[in-house]
Formats: sequence, structure tokens, C-alpha cells
Amino acid sequence: MLQVRRDREIHREDGGWFQARWHFSFDRYRDPEQMGVGPLRVFNHDRLAPGAIWPMHPHADIEGITYVWKGAFRHADSLGKDGILQPGGVQLMTLGSGAQHSEQNASKTEPMEFLQLWILPDIADLPPSVQQRQFTKAQRTDTLLKVVGAPGGEAITVHQDAAVFVAALSAGTEVTHRFGSNRAGYLYLIEGAIALAGDRLSTGDAIKIFEEAELPVRAEAASELILVDVPRRFDPVGVWAR
Repeated sequence: MLQVRRDREIHREDGGWFQARWHFSFDRYRDPEQMGVGPLRVFNHDRLAPGAIWPMHPHADIEGITYVWKGAFRHADSLGKDGILQPGGVQLMTLGSGAQHSEQNASKTEPMEFLQLWILPDIADLPPSVQQRQFTKAQRTDTLLKVVGAPGGEAITVHQDAAVFVAALSAGTEVTHRFGSNRAGYLYLIEGAIALAGDRLSTGDAIKIFEEAELPVRAEAASELILVDVPRRFDPVGVWAR
């Protein structure tokens, strides 16, 4: 089952120095029909004005994933893991028992864009930590590049049975993602035009994916996308109580 979400249907937020698209209920935006997919509970596309700093703030029991789309992303946190990521960079912050962090635009002259995902971990109160890796556009060209997943390989490790893929597809290229049983997904077309299973998406559109064995994606124009593969159902209380 596929549920298409058009760009115009996704919540917009304008804070002056930042603009955001909040795909699921977040902060003051509440929609009982948009509470995430499985353990994927937050999916935001954030734009920061030149020199903008999101003040240091706390979180806990979240696998916070950042994918840099445009500009220079500067990160600061209470663990002392400051640094800058360029487009294609991925960071995963395990907030576990609690930590603070700040997202910042490292440029004083150019805007910056990043996607931020929150995935609930399979264990509570993990020690806070930060992982980050700079991937290139060549690595994700005409393929689904796994940037977050299970331990092993080049992907950053997440504390959940989940994976994140990114792709830069040339016009006419087709890729296919195969899902296991009882899986779900969320695909966001950052830019471009794609066709999949009878539907067409354009820049800013997204699609929820449930109980699909595979998802073929064909680029009708040069396209950039991100795809998340997660368990369809997740009970954090049951998991954390064990």
C-alpha cells in the first residue's frame, strides 16, 4: 500500500531565520494522521538563513539523523563533538540518556538546508554518542546508497532495525528497493521527478510505504531522494520495559 503526500499537504513553518517542512507531528504541529511510520517519528526539511544558529537544546532516547542537502552544516553538542559537514554529509547522534546539541549554518553569506530524522531506538538510556561521515555525490549517483543501517560496512550504525538510503538519479535511471516482511518505508523526493508503482512524484512530494515487497523507482528527470526502511510496527514501551 502506498500513500502519496503532495508537497502542498506537508506542514510549513516559517520562523524568519529558519523555514521548515514538518512531515509528521512535531513541536506545535499536531496531526493524529501524521505520527510517523513505525519507529520513524520525525522527518523535517530545515532551511537556515546565513549565519543562523539553532540554540543548544536537549533531547533523550532519540536516534537523531541529519543529512546535509545544501550549504555547510555546523554541529555543536554537550559531548564536545563539534564539526562541519558539507552536502552529502550524514550525522547520527544517539541522544540516549540525554544530551544537548545545536544545528548551525556555518556560512555567513549562503543559506543551508538539511533533513533531520528522529528514529526511536530499540533500547532506552543508551550512552550519548555522535557518528558522522562525509559521503560524496558520486557514491549516491544512480544507486540507493545506504548511509545509515545495521553494524558493518560503510553505513553509520543506528540502534534500531532501520536503514536510510540516499540517491542522485540521472534521468531515465531506475533503481529498486526490496522490503522484508512486516516492513514500512518513507520516501521523500528532495528534488526532481520520479515514477513509481503508477504514481508520479515531483519536488517536495513524499510517499508512505506499507507491506510492499519491492519499490521500483524511475527518474523522469535528474532527481535526489531519501528513503527510510523501518519495521511497520514498533512498541517503545514494550521494548524498553524488557
